[in-house]
Amino acid sequence: MLAIFHKAFAHPPEELNSPSSYKGSKKPKHPEETLRDFLSHHPHNSLSMGFGDAAVLAYVKPDQGSYSKHQTLFCGFDDIYCLFLGSLNNLCLLNKQYGLTKCSNEAMFVIEAYRTLRDRGPYPADQVVKDLEGSFAFVVYDSKGGNVFAALGSDGGEQLYWGIAADGSVVISDELEVIKEGCAKSFAPFPKGCMFHSEGGLMSFEHPMNKMKAMPRVDSEGAMCGANFKVDKYTRINSIPRVGSQTDWTEWASH
Repeated sequence: MLAIFHKAFAHPPEELNSPSSYKGSKKPKHPEETLRDFLSHHPHNSLSMGFGDAAVLAYVKPDQGSYSKHQTLFCGFDDIYCLFLGSLNNLCLLNKQYGLTKCSNEAMFVIEAYRTLRDRGPYPADQVVKDLEGSFAFVVYDSKGGNVFAALGSDGGEQLYWGIAADGSVVISDELEVIKEGCAKSFAPFPKGCMFHSEGGLMSFEHPMNKMKAMPRVDSEGAMCGANFKVDKYTRINSIPRVGSQTDWTEWASH
């Protein structure tokens, strides 16, 4: 899967962008080039959806009739779109909890969970994501609000990478080569057990009271790459706002 968001909407961590990207022979590509590369890698079973200059989402359609724990799902509802990788072991329980039908898949559930958090906010976002059991990675784009929300499970069953394109856009994908080609040195693995929101930033849903810190990365040639992000065990967040019905839940990590 591939998700690209204009920098004005995503607000990525500054440490993800490496100055080394513009010094070597291989430089970051513009989003449209990265999208073409992704689609060319999957010429017969890929689809993409554009949202003007704000975003583009693309994914590889699964083989008809097949099911895998590493499935790729795409769903859209009420101007919210979700790319989901993997599977949730407790999906039936979650669907029941959120009032969804038994046939709702993981992408449908994530959209409903996001809508609930955004509009009513009865639970802190870190707790909602922590309740997901299984191997998963997902990216949500709220096209009406212009918000981005992404998360990666902690068990290592799914991989996710993110980086910075030539125009500053944020690129997120499970395909490492697509990220390397599109972002040059300005990329890193998306940290396990973490979630990112375009307004709230990056935080660990396993350790929500601890701040995240950037760890410099150096490649085999000695060039600085986009930083890894890890939980800072020694620095705690004073408070995480519990969002009410009149407030955008996305402020969970704004302080």
